[in-house]
Order: sequence, then structure tokens, then C-alpha cells
Amino acid sequence: MRFDPALAAQTAFKESESELGTDWDTAVELEDTFSSNAGASARETYESLLALAKQYPNAYFFHAFCIYITWQQVIEETIAHHFETGLKLSEAYLASHEGKNPRDIECITELYGSFRAGLGLEEQDELQVEYKQDTPKGGD
Repeated sequence: MRFDPALAAQTAFKESESELGTDWDTAVELEDTFSSNAGASARETYESLLALAKQYPNAYFFHAFCIYITWQQVIEETIAHHFETGLKLSEAYLASHEGKNPRDIECITELYGSFRAGLGLEEQDELQVEYKQDTPKGGD
């Protein structure tokens, strides 16, 4: 990756203060718990952060933060669920660029590719497509 998702998460989180209004203190508490724990405690807090994000569909910095920490979850616990969550969050975020930070769009586009790759959904390049078309199948 051409950026550090943990640093990007910190930056996006700081920027999200004005987006969350009265829930900012809750977000800070959750983020502090998430950042200082691992395992089940971090996973539960992560899910709480995602639930908070659902309450604020236009909190673009906070949504970017959630995508970045989803990558941290992938690193912590490499399971399909985290890749799928990252894929869904990224797709929703990238559906529109209006009002979003260009740097976050660039980084999340890169993460989107990584989430896809983690699920085995990489796009095939022309050479791979041509090779598969030219490869004899059983009985040929």
C-alpha cells in the first residue's frame, strides 16, 4: 500500500468530530477502547463503531475511518467476514465522491482493491483472459 491505514484512520477520525455532533464523546470512547485492545474486546468495539456510522450516513470522514479500521481488523483477524465488510463499506463510500476528501477516495479505492483481492475477486488482466480462452479444456 502507498499509505498507512492506521495513520489515515487517525486523521479521518479527527476530522469526523464535527460530523458526529453529540455522539462525538461516544465515538472517542469507542475509538480509545478499540485502539487499546485486541481480540474479542476490540472486535465488539469495532462493531459498535460500525453501528454508530450507520446512524450518520453523511459522516464521510467517519465512514472513511471505519473503512481504515476494517483493514486493521483484516490484519488482526484475517477472515472473510472482515474482507466482505470492507468491500461493502468501500463500495458504499465510493458510490459518490461528492463532499468527500480526495485523499480518502484515493486510499479507499486502493483498499477496495485489497478487499477484493482478499476474497479472490481480482480483476483478470487481458493476458489472463486470453490464456484461459486459449487453454484446452478436458476432451479437447
